[in-house]
Amino acid sequence: MRYERFVLLDDFETNTYLLWDEESQEAMLIDPGAPGEAVTRLIIEKELNLKYIVNTHGHGDHIGGNRYFKEVYPTAKICVHKEDEQMLYQADLNLSLFYEKTTVSPAAEVVLEDGMILHLGNEEIRIIHTPGHTRGGVCLLAGDILFAGDTLFAENVGRTDLPGGSFAELADSIQKKLFILPDEILVLAGHGDSTTIGEEKRDNPYVGLE
Repeated sequence: MRYERFVLLDDFETNTYLLWDEESQEAMLIDPGAPGEAVTRLIIEKELNLKYIVNTHGHGDHIGGNRYFKEVYPTAKICVHKEDEQMLYQADLNLSLFYEKTTVSPAAEVVLEDGMILHLGNEEIRIIHTPGHTRGGVCLLAGDILFAGDTLFAENVGRTDLPGGSFAELADSIQKKLFILPDEILVLAGHGDSTTIGEEKRDNPYVGLE
């Protein structure tokens, strides 16, 4: 599988990822923070079929492009965990009201659950429910790549002081669900630089184990 990173929402520097299977040309857009013509240009250039729009959680800086991409690619299915589903539709819950926006998304068509498998061609992407940043936060494991949303960052973790957050839950999610993965797994976070599971086990001051 191939992926490309975009930063569509400058205010928050939210990472948006386009993941695709080269054989089937099926693609998945992860956390579109805002509309983005650079994404559509790449989809056209690669002749991709956008199958899913996946939100790792329901905060406004990760769902702000849902409406735009759904309008451009109406067959793409919006996906979010059931615990964050209501955040798509309510600006107070997704916190966009607090930075003077009213971000709302079209309805979710795929409600994610822990262990669910999404397919791009014959490739499998596994959903890992990692509550703590929000109740419905998820990570996506695609081969040797983990799309971590706002669960795990390079030497940092997602905020837990917002509604639905819990540091105890987040630490538990990371240690019991992510740190059991192989050390060489590449971690692509919702903000900031990439890292690996091994680096975070060793160096993360919040949840490191070594």
